[in-house]
Parts: sequence; structure tokens; C-alpha cells
Amino acid sequence: MAAQKKDAVRFTEIRNAKAFRDYTVDERFEAGVQLRGTEVKSIRAGRAQITDAFGRVEHGELWMHNAHIEAYAFGNINNHDSKRTRKLLLHKHQLRKIAQALDAGGRALIPLRMYFKEALVKVEVALCTGKHLYDKRDDLKQKAEMREVTKAMKIRRG
Repeated sequence: MAAQKKDAVRFTEIRNAKAFRDYTVDERFEAGVQLRGTEVKSIRAGRAQITDAFGRVEHGELWMHNAHIEAYAFGNINNHDSKRTRKLLLHKHQLRKIAQALDAGGRALIPLRMYFKEALVKVEVALCTGKHLYDKRDDLKQKAEMREVTKAMKIRRG
């Protein structure tokens, strides 16, 4: 029996493009998300955006704010609100660790990517420290130098 091909539409991954540019990623966690049915269908269709999203601990629970999941095109009047806050599901010890880091200050909880793990929607969140402008410039310089090195290596090989 031949292995089944992975369908690109069914394995959608939504990434936060700004996260690595604006933040230094320290520690990552995989969290479940409490969603409604139409939200899952919209994510499966690739109609979600987490570039402006962030996490916050409120009353001992972790919530994701500003994550935009577009209203489901084939939904009815019971469709979800696109910018509502969504509960993130983590183990207690992970939640305590995140709460302590956020209370200490200087760090933020940023979602890096949203993806499917079998039939469940998961969010990879990270404790991040904001970069300064000079840090961003250093990263750009390093990327430019690496491009030049790879270009020189290609010329040398070819």
C-alpha cells in the first residue's frame, strides 16, 4: 500500500513574519487553542493572521489577543467574531513559568506560528525580548554578509 500524499490545503501553517524581526525569541511553548468550528474551517482555508497577536495572563489563564481569524465564508448568523480573545491551553507548570516571566517585566508572549497537529489547532508561543533598532541593523548586516558568502561560494564552485 502506497503512502498517502500530504494535501497542502489540509496542512496549513500561519506564521508571524514580524516576530523574528522585532523580537529575540527566548523560550518556546506549544499551546492548544480553544476555538469554534467556523474558526477551525477558516484556519484550514488559510484565512488567519497572527502578526499583531500577543499573549496575556488574566485570572490564572492564558489568553491570545489580536489574532485575526476571518469569518467563515459559508457560515451563518452564528459565525464567530474575527478579533475575539482566544484561550490558550497549557500545562499548569508552563503557565506558571510564563506568568512569572511576564510579571518580571521586559518580556512579551508572542505567537510564532499556528498549525494543525493531526486534527487539532496548535499555536507555538514564545517568551520574547524586544529588539532595539541597532539589533535589527546588526541582523540585516549579518544576512547581507551571509548572502555575499554564499554567492562567492557558488562562483568558486561553478
